[in-house]
Amino acid sequence: MSFQDHTVKTEYRSLIDNVVQKFYVPLLKEAVSYKRAVGFFSSSSLIEISKGIADLACRGGRIQIVASPYLSDDDIEAIKKGYADRDEIIEAALLGQLSDEQTDYYSMERLNLLANLIATGILDIKIAYTEDARGIGMYHEKMGIIEDAEGNKVAFSGSMNESSTAMSLNYETIDVFRSWHDKSETERVQLKENAFCSIWNDCEPSIRVLEFPQITNALIEKYRKKAPNFNIDQEQFPPRKERMQLTATSATTHDVVGARIPPDITLHDYQKQAISVWVGENYRGIFDMATGTGKTFTGLGAISKISEDLNDELAVIIVCPYQHLVEQWVDDIVKFNIQPIIGYSSSSQKDWKKRLSKAVRDQKLRSEKSFFCFICTNATFTSTFVQEQIGKIKSQTLLVVDEAHNFGARSYARLLDERFTYRLALSATLERHRDEEGTAILYSFFGKKCIEYSLERAIEEEKLTPYKYHPILVYLNDEELEKYEQLSYEISRHVIKGKSGKVKLDSYGKILAIQRSRIVAAAALKLTRLKEVITPYEDEHFLLVYCGATNVLSLNADNSDVDEGDIKQIEAVTRMLGNELKMKVSKFTAEENIEERNAIKQHFKDGDDLQAIVAIKCLDEGVNIPGIRTAFILASSTNPKEYIQRRGRVLRKSPETGKEFAEIYDFITLPRPLDEVSGLTEEQMRRELSLVKNELTRVSEFGRLSMNSMEASKLIWEICDCYGLPYDLNDNKKEEPYGDIEI
Repeated sequence: MSFQDHTVKTEYRSLIDNVVQKFYVPLLKEAVSYKRAVGFFSSSSLIEISKGIADLACRGGRIQIVASPYLSDDDIEAIKKGYADRDEIIEAALLGQLSDEQTDYYSMERLNLLANLIATGILDIKIAYTEDARGIGMYHEKMGIIEDAEGNKVAFSGSMNESSTAMSLNYETIDVFRSWHDKSETERVQLKENAFCSIWNDCEPSIRVLEFPQITNALIEKYRKKAPNFNIDQEQFPPRKERMQLTATSATTHDVVGARIPPDITLHDYQKQAISVWVGENYRGIFDMATGTGKTFTGLGAISKISEDLNDELAVIIVCPYQHLVEQWVDDIVKFNIQPIIGYSSSSQKDWKKRLSKAVRDQKLRSEKSFFCFICTNATFTSTFVQEQIGKIKSQTLLVVDEAHNFGARSYARLLDERFTYRLALSATLERHRDEEGTAILYSFFGKKCIEYSLERAIEEEKLTPYKYHPILVYLNDEELEKYEQLSYEISRHVIKGKSGKVKLDSYGKILAIQRSRIVAAAALKLTRLKEVITPYEDEHFLLVYCGATNVLSLNADNSDVDEGDIKQIEAVTRMLGNELKMKVSKFTAEENIEERNAIKQHFKDGDDLQAIVAIKCLDEGVNIPGIRTAFILASSTNPKEYIQRRGRVLRKSPETGKEFAEIYDFITLPRPLDEVSGLTEEQMRRELSLVKNELTRVSEFGRLSMNSMEASKLIWEICDCYGLPYDLNDNKKEEPYGDIEI
């Protein structure tokens, strides 16, 4: 067959077309020559170039690649000033791009294939850069020319996936020109080929092209491990089956065993762009999206895209922290033509283990049911049974982790390995609080952010409601303050220096810090102030009172625990609202099962027989209660991840309840009344500053996006004056003797 026997379009877009299967693979299968300029040189760009070349290589065709070194500003400056030999600097930059991070099966097979093709002379690589009187620069052009045995040529410009670091808004489009069509296309093909030949032979003005035999030798030495696998394209992108000859619209008929975006759901442009970038990163990346902006639908859209691209030869593993989050996902998953296996301790699918074993076995046998989706809690994911089943999966696997910041912890991070060819992390706040190492693990495994959709942008674009913010100042009573000061003194004696050189608390110091945080969370004055500020709302509906929470999810638990102090506070709040103010109120805690929680949420949404919910942890666990109009937050979190998520969940839009804006009453806890601060000793002042600064940071963050920002600013100025702090809170760390450690 020749190129003319194929349908070759003039444009391909990654979200619409499977460019590898519809463009590269079919054309390169018939080709005898492939010339490509790819932008930056890196191991990831080489992996993308390899897609489709196996058949061409088998026939002894020729492949020519031109790439540019990624030079840092320091490299360019060193060359300009003659600090070192130009070729040595370029060579070092090229070697630095040969990464060891690509450890999954398909990436390593492709790198091995390329190394073998270089060794046998089928593939040549040259390095290009720009150079003129102003100095040296990088050659960015992305184009290619493919030729078949009959002399038909296809030229294209733009590129799909040529670099893990190159992410531009138009990367997902390539323009195509065919030599056998009209004159204008023929001329464009000739111009592209002339340009490539000129560059390849180092005849293009201002572009220098060099060969670096040291680099090709390094490629061979680093990646050539065995004989080349010329079936890699068929393995990773199996031929489309007859059962898949369906349009996206008809995909919901269940004739397709795989994920599809249903016709009644239209993704926003920012969701489509996130998916496109993720596809361009070889189906790896992070969706960093504010709560309420459609993170789950974006994730399911990504699953649908890769499922269709891989002809549904795919295993999907979705992991969520809690049982109710799994159920929230399932409600949406089934809309995308997926019948998930639901795994956790009290799953409605009592035989979920049998279902998972059968799905893994069926996929291994390449049966018609080769696609399956397993969704589970973090705890279930870590179980021996589930890990054994995942280890038995031999075909391509996509790991999707919701609230992915949790997986930066070592107990979870140890399970992030090369078994998962494709990866997607979802989180509103990926960066782990005071855990740079854990955050780095997440980026190393999942890849770059494919979208960063902030809460500020979500409010501006009306995906979340605007809000008013009211900081309510409370203090510790005499007994609480005495305990707080004693614990602060003891904590200061348990500061140690970690391996990185940074100071931290030892194990006992961390226990003391938790005890001190509970004193702040349960401050008695909060109840008095709550009654004052909530009384004007006693006839209102859609109220949330959010109480303190001091525990984190245990590794082997599907539900979060609550502390005895938390229970005392929530019971006191419930009695006050129900008995003293005669409001219709319900608790919302781990004591209520999923069915009871759903009933509470429905009554709350109806707005007839339930005015307020008194809750612990629901805003941290991802519970979706969009009807909340007014929130009273008693919990005093110092973790930005937690309080940013809490705010986002209060701001969910709710057309059913007519919520035009939300109101947040945030209880700001200080050690003592402000008029007593001037009498503190320097040592007392130092011990109080960590709490004061943490509270100020939250007030600043909540206040800056609020409709009434001056209310927060006024309180910040008042507190800073009393404690002698700069109004610019970013300068606070300069005065903290122990950096980020709370003393």
